Amino acid sequence: MKKQNKKSVSLDELKDKYIGEVGSDEREQYELELSMDVIGELIKNVRKERNLTQEQLGKLVGVQKAQISKLESNTKNVTIATLMKVFKALSAKVSLNVEIENAA
Repeated sequence: MKKQNKKSVSLDELKDKYIGEVGSDEREQYELELSMDVIGELIKNVRKERNLTQEQLGKLVGVQKAQISKLESNTKNVTIATLMKVFKALSAKVSLNVEIENAA
């Protein structure tokens, strides 16, 4: 039996090849969407841990159940104010970390 030489490739290398290099518009958009998907999933998981329905969370935040559903499945069109209200209603501590790079 002939031994096959396999080359391993990192996830970052695959992203560079198929999505775009770090810093490109395509890669930045991908990373933003991925981050927002993670936030939506986090909200859903914490809501369930707190034994809240989407409707109950919506009432705590002051929005309709449909808004919570959209937030959990697609957080791309949400304001920071709404996110902060949701996290407050979930008794979640939020910390925002912003790094500003020096312009060359």
